[in-house]
This record gives sequence, C-alpha cells and structure tokens, in this order.
Amino acid sequence: MYREQDVAAPVIETAMPIGKNARFVIIGAGISGVLMAIKLRERGFRNIVILEKAAAMGGTWRDNVYPGVACDVAAHLYSYSFAGNPWWRSRYAKGPDIWKYYHRVARRHSVLPLIEYHSEVVSAEFADGAWIVTTSDGRRFDTDVVIAAAGRLHAPVMPQIEGRESFAGAAFHTARWNPAIPLAGRRIGLIGTGSSATQIITALSGRAAKLSVFQRTPQWVFPVKDTPNAWWRRLGFWISKRQWHRYYLQLRSETEARGKAATASEEGRKARDQVCLDALAAIRDPQLRAKLTPDYDVGCKRLVFSDGFHEAVQHESVDIVVDPIDRIVPEGVVTSDGRLHELDVLAFATGFDAHAYIRPMKVVGEGGVTLDEVWRDLPLTYRAIAIPHMPNFLMINGPYSPGGTSSVVGIAEAQVDYILQLIDRIVGAGVLLSPREESSRDWLEAIREKSRHSVWGTGGCQSWYLDKTGTPTLDTSTLSELQAQLSTPQWDDFIERPR
Repeated sequence: MYREQDVAAPVIETAMPIGKNARFVIIGAGISGVLMAIKLRERGFRNIVILEKAAAMGGTWRDNVYPGVACDVAAHLYSYSFAGNPWWRSRYAKGPDIWKYYHRVARRHSVLPLIEYHSEVVSAEFADGAWIVTTSDGRRFDTDVVIAAAGRLHAPVMPQIEGRESFAGAAFHTARWNPAIPLAGRRIGLIGTGSSATQIITALSGRAAKLSVFQRTPQWVFPVKDTPNAWWRRLGFWISKRQWHRYYLQLRSETEARGKAATASEEGRKARDQVCLDALAAIRDPQLRAKLTPDYDVGCKRLVFSDGFHEAVQHESVDIVVDPIDRIVPEGVVTSDGRLHELDVLAFATGFDAHAYIRPMKVVGEGGVTLDEVWRDLPLTYRAIAIPHMPNFLMINGPYSPGGTSSVVGIAEAQVDYILQLIDRIVGAGVLLSPREESSRDWLEAIREKSRHSVWGTGGCQSWYLDKTGTPTLDTSTLSELQAQLSTPQWDDFIERPR
C-alpha cells in the first residue's frame, strides 16, 4: 500500500539518547495500562502520564457491574505474576474483588497519581520526532512514546431493533448496568446469550419474577466448579510462596491444555466437547434442551464457562425465547409470532465492537500517513504491538493478539516485556523505531493462515472473532508459545532512524 523510504542501515551513533527523561503517554488505565506504568517506573522512568476517559481506573472491571459478574479465568491466573494474591476467596473471582485487587496493586506501585481521569484521547499526531496527544477537552500532551492500552472490549454495541428507544422501563447495555434498579420480583428481559448473559441468568434465576432471555444463537457452555478457597488454604498460600507457585503452574497447565484443544489436539478437543454435551444432556426438558443446542462446533464462538447455568436455565422463572424480535414497544418486546413479552427492565447483552481497537481515535504518523489508511484493508500490525509508519507508537493487546487460549493478563505481560526491549532501544540509542511494512504483512499473513485452520475458522459459526473476510482475528498461540516468540526482537524487521 505504501512505499517505505529507502533508508540505509541507520548510523545510530549520531543519535542522542534521551535517557530517563523520556516522556511516555499511556492510553487507558485498565489492567494493561497499569501494568505498563509499573514496569516503566521499575526501569526508572518518571515522566509518565496515563490518560483515562472514565472517572476511575479499572477498564472492564470498572464498567461491568451487572449481577453475577465474574472472570471465567481462574483468579490466580488473572493476577499479575509479580503481585500474586493468596487471598482470592474462590477459584473464579467476582468482578468487585478483581477491581479491588488491581486498584490495590496500582496504589502500592504509585501508579494512581499518574492517571488523568476524564481524559478521552481524540488524536495522536507525529511531528518533529515526537507525538502530540490531544484529549477531548483540548489538552495537549507532548511525548516521545505512545503506548495504547485501550483494550478490545470497551465499545458496547447496541442492536438495531425498531422501537428500541421507546421502552418505558429501565433499559441499558450490560456494560452500563444501573445497580440502583431493583430486580427482585421484576420482569426482566435479556437480549443476548454470551458470557455476560450466562452470568446474569445464573444470578437472577429464581430472583426475578420472570426472566425472558431473547436468544438468537445458543452457546456452548462448559460447566466449571467455582470451588471456594478455604481460609486455611488462603493462609497456606500466604505463608508459602512455593505452594502458591505450584498451584499457579497447575492452573496454567490446565488452561493451556484447554486452549490447545481449540486449535490442535484432537484428543483434547473430543474430551472438552463431551463435557459440554454431557451438560446439555442433563437438561430434563427435551424442548428446552433443543433450544440450547448449537448447530456449530464447540469452541467456534468464544466458549462460555459457568458454574450453575444449566441448573439456573431450568428454573420456572426463566423463559428462553427463540422467536426473533420484531420490535420493542413501551410495554416490552414483541417477537415475530406477535407475542408481547411484558417487561419492567430490559438489558442488552449484545457485546462490544471488538474490531474498533484504538479507534475512533485519530492517529497520524510519519509523512502524514493515517491509521485509517494503514488499516484500510486489515488492521496491519507487527506482532500485535507496533504499526508501520507509526514510529514509537506501541500497543498492548492490539489486533491479532492471542485470545481464547490464555489469560489476557499473561498475554499483556508477555507483550509488555517485548515493548520494554523496544523502549530500551528507543531511549538508549535515541531513535525512532517502527516495523517494516513487509515484515508486518509477513507476520500478519502467517497468523491469519494458522487461524484459518482453527475451530474459530472452520467451526461453522459467525462470531466476533471473525473479520470482514471471515478470517479469525486472533493468534492461536498459547502463552508459552507467545513468550518464546516475543523473547527477543528481530531488529531487522524494524526501521530505525535518528531522532
């Protein structure tokens, strides 16, 4: 698409190192942004600002406060490796506990004072060897390095349904849940059936007078046991770091095996599939069982994990509605069969724009090349971390990061370790560093080719994993594989220029 400038091997000796006075802007104060700030501080950098669009840190765990919100990755894997938490109360941590953990770590590492709240970034423009980052209120931050840590699931998607705004009761996306709305004894409508919806169904079954779940596509649900961590076990983890580490490695091994089943191991895949099939077979009502049985391969969509869904969905208060929605009216939802489902509360569990990444932020790189131009066909990146024509602009959990095979925390740590090596080069040698377009395209095509042959590409479903060409947008690598891939930068894949 673009011709890279013909540049001979740069004479780095003439560049001036910028040292510990280097300026950093981090976009987003979620798990990845906090992690990046901690690691920069450990390296001795102090000129760091985190721009956060909301009024508090925390990202996903700040935004999602719906009933039953929890992480479906084991809590000890969903912690920073350098800040193990022996006090998790159960195998799978609840949303409020996760937010408290990350807030506590951010406070302990002096990250909170670095955060500028209510600071939504609208643009980043490269000029004269540095970046100018501008927020929605007109403030400008000049910086040597930009690190985008905005996450993937931050832009809620609302369905285009006739009359959606006409509903007379309380209505909101699950990521904008209003905790002040009473739920006990109410008639609640839930549009969607993914992970958030599954947790809400489990939490509200038997609590709501009526829970009408409007299902377009059933999900494969893998039953798990949210085993409590007894006080004596938590105390043991606190006393013995070795015991905690063994438990961590055991959980990681189980998670990677489950992830591999989605992409490689036929034996593992069959065992995982049978667990899902057995859980469905335990549903007593054959009509309900038929409604909840998908017509695509297990793992094609993001696998849903739940402790209690298959029991909750059989409660008499739960109604799985498979007739398509015709329209929304003040009284509730009308389905294609003409039936009016009267409701007091309507929640949209309709997911996020997983392909927005750092957009709608405007990014203008070297020579006036825009991010929209670079990503016109596909979101072109190098190792999901760097973008051609965007020197010293880096990302965490960017396009084509791994997903579905590992904890996102581990993935972020692997990517941050790699980014730190790039920063050492940028700061120590005083250079502008950007990936070559050819290297980026080669890497991207290799990732896409692998993912095409995974269950995400061959499983016969439509999902947010797929791009506009029908190709999965995820790297199939496990965490161990990713760590090996990112252990040492291939410097020939980058263009270096003196500042």
